[in-house]
Amino acid sequence: MNDWQCGWDIGGAHLKWALRDPHGEWLQVRQSPCALWRGIDQLEAGLRKATTDWPVAPSRVRHAATMTGELVDAFPDRRTGVEAIIGCATTVFAPAAWTWFGLDGRLLDTATALADPLRLASANWLATANCAAQQGDGLLIDIGSTTTDIVVLHDGRAQPVALTDGDRLAVHELVYRGIVRTPVMALAHHVDWQGQMRPLMAEHFATSADVFRLTGDLDEAADAYPAADGGAKTPLESARRLARMLGEDLEAAPLPVWQSIARQLAAQMLDEIVAAARAVLSRQPQLQAPMVVCAGVGDWLAGRVAERLGLPAMAFAAAAGAPGVVGASAYAPALAVASLASADSHTEPS
Repeated sequence: MNDWQCGWDIGGAHLKWALRDPHGEWLQVRQSPCALWRGIDQLEAGLRKATTDWPVAPSRVRHAATMTGELVDAFPDRRTGVEAIIGCATTVFAPAAWTWFGLDGRLLDTATALADPLRLASANWLATANCAAQQGDGLLIDIGSTTTDIVVLHDGRAQPVALTDGDRLAVHELVYRGIVRTPVMALAHHVDWQGQMRPLMAEHFATSADVFRLTGDLDEAADAYPAADGGAKTPLESARRLARMLGEDLEAAPLPVWQSIARQLAAQMLDEIVAAARAVLSRQPQLQAPMVVCAGVGDWLAGRVAERLGLPAMAFAAAAGAPGVVGASAYAPALAVASLASADSHTEPS
């Protein structure tokens, strides 16, 4: 290795990056908010801000990227989104070299990527899975702020049934649940309230960040955006938001009761992910001594899924050869695409 390398995961709400020096040391594996749904200028600003404290000029770095940001409603369709993201990134750091990870598992130069933009759409999970698959058979379970990816690992590579978001939803390889941004109304229809089943309101009063703050599991660094009501991010205010979901005020019960409601919601989310993982595993009788590689800002929840499945768990950081690197498991796609790019001797720079 004799080049600086950076991997980018360009999402609709967050920008993640992993910077590796020419000696193979990971200098930064980080995330910052990037509200791409507000326009492509948000990505330009995010890229510039991310690199302000780099020890090397971004134009001298080889960049590899994957994305899900093409899905945001700033773009009329995914093709337009991919093209806009590529155009922005290659302009901001010109004349730096860029490669782009595709759903065929290959890194493409910019010209090839632009010839078939949909090949790049929502491929970040596959980069993580291909990187994790070097450790053996099992599942990658990557639980992020918004979604959960469940991918079969076999024979040293990812072996998904489906590739597109819609098809992956249909076969349980994509579960639209995460530990920060999921509206509570999507987690459950009812909870036990004072011995009776109480329906939840179909309003964006609270999110999964409130749930996991009340259970004590949330890493506050993962919660980058304002709360649903713009209020404080404290257990008491999370309880206030959760109370609204039941048509109640905070004063209707002491804090431990609201914490018990949060535990109910967290358990229902865990049940849903476990059920999806079992459905995926049921199609894979050939797996030998399977394990679960845990990734994402909710990697701790992926560990609980592994426990429910009766399978050993491994942190993505260890699977990717980056044990002890802060952010390696939480921001796995960025580190994965950088690793794949560093190992790829067949991709020409754009």
